[in-house]
Amino acid sequence: MQIFAKQREYLHIFFSIFLSHTFFSYLCRRIYSRQMGDMMTKSARWRMPAEWEPQSGVQLIWPHADTDWAPILREIQSTYIEMGKAIAERERLLLITPKDGENCHFANSQYLTLDSNDTWARDNGFITLVDDEGHYRLLDFCFNGWGEKFSADKDNALNRQIFDAGFVVGAYTDENEFVLEGGSIESDGKGTIFTTAGCLMAPHRNQPFSQQEIEEYLKKHLAADRVVWIHHGHLTGDDTDGHIDTLVRVAPDDTLIYVGCDNPEDEQYEDLLLMEQELQSLRTQDGKPYRLLRLSMPRAIFDEGQRLPATYANFLIINGAVLYPTYCQPELDAEAERIIQQAFPDREMVGVDCCSIIKQHGSLHCCTMQFPKGVLKEIDDKPW
Repeated sequence: MQIFAKQREYLHIFFSIFLSHTFFSYLCRRIYSRQMGDMMTKSARWRMPAEWEPQSGVQLIWPHADTDWAPILREIQSTYIEMGKAIAERERLLLITPKDGENCHFANSQYLTLDSNDTWARDNGFITLVDDEGHYRLLDFCFNGWGEKFSADKDNALNRQIFDAGFVVGAYTDENEFVLEGGSIESDGKGTIFTTAGCLMAPHRNQPFSQQEIEEYLKKHLAADRVVWIHHGHLTGDDTDGHIDTLVRVAPDDTLIYVGCDNPEDEQYEDLLLMEQELQSLRTQDGKPYRLLRLSMPRAIFDEGQRLPATYANFLIINGAVLYPTYCQPELDAEAERIIQQAFPDREMVGVDCCSIIKQHGSLHCCTMQFPKGVLKEIDDKPW
C-alpha cells in the first residue's frame, strides 16, 4: 500500500508540473498572440485614400473605332487629347490603347496595348488601398457593364493584364465575386465611404445581398469604419443607376460638393431637393455637420431628343489641380469653377470641354482613374 501511495504522490507531482507548464505555455501563447495581433493591427491599418492625396498617375483608356465612340471618334479623341495633356503636365499618364500609340502621343506618359469594350476607366480600374507603412492593395472588383447593360468582358480583364505587365506596385486582390464600380463610391481618406442606394442596390449587381450585407462587405474589403448611404438624387439619362460621382463629391475639411436644381419644373428637381435635405442631416464621425457646397445644374443638354446627364460634380482631382467639366455654358461653367475652387483653394482650376463625353452619358471623372503615390511605375519604353 505504501508503494501505491508513493506512486500516487509521484503522479500528483508529475501532473502538477505538467499542468503548470501547460498553463504557462497557454498563457505565453495568449500573450504572444495578443501582442502579434496588436502588431498586425497596427501594421495593417488599411484605408482607401481620398482623391486629393498625392498621386503617382492617372489612367485613361483611348477611344477607338470598336467602342460606342465610333460615330464621333475624331471629336472624342480631341477631348481626350485635351484631357491627357492637362494630366500629363502635372503627373504621370497611363494610356491603355488597342493599337500601338494610336494618335495619342503625350509627354510624361506610358502606354499599354490592350483591347477594351469601352473607355470608362473609373468604373473598371483598380480601387487601391494603402496602409501606414507604404504598402498597397490593388482591388480588382467585377465590372459587368453597370448591371449587365453593356458588354464588359474585355474591360473587366484589364486590371489583371495591367498588373501582369508590371505597370503597378502592390498586392493584387481578386474581388471579382462582387460588382463594384469606382464611380459608385467616394472616400474621405479617414474611414468613411459614401455611396448611393440606387446604384449598389440596383438589379444585376450583387443580388440577393441586402443593403446591410453590402455595407458589411464594403467595410471589410475597403477597410472602412462606416458607410454613408445616399438614398435620393438621380440624373435623367444616367446609365449607372446613380453613381455618387455625378451627385456628391467629398472634399477636404469634411466638405461635400453636391449638385442642386433651381427649376421646380425640372424633372430632377424634387429628387435632388430630397438629396440636399439628406445631406444637411448627415454628420461626420465626430458628430458635426458637413460643410456643404452647392453646384448648379447645367442647362439641359439633349442629343437626338434624349436628355443627357450633364453634371459639374464629375470633376477630377490631381496633383496641384482640379480638372472640371464645362458644357459651353460660360456663366454656369464659371460658377462651377468658383464653387469647386472654394473646396480646393490651393489648386489650379482647369476646365475641360465635356460636350463630347456627355454624348455617351458620362463626363470627365468617369473617364479617369487615379493611382495613389507609389503605385504606378514609371516605364519609359514606348510600345511602337
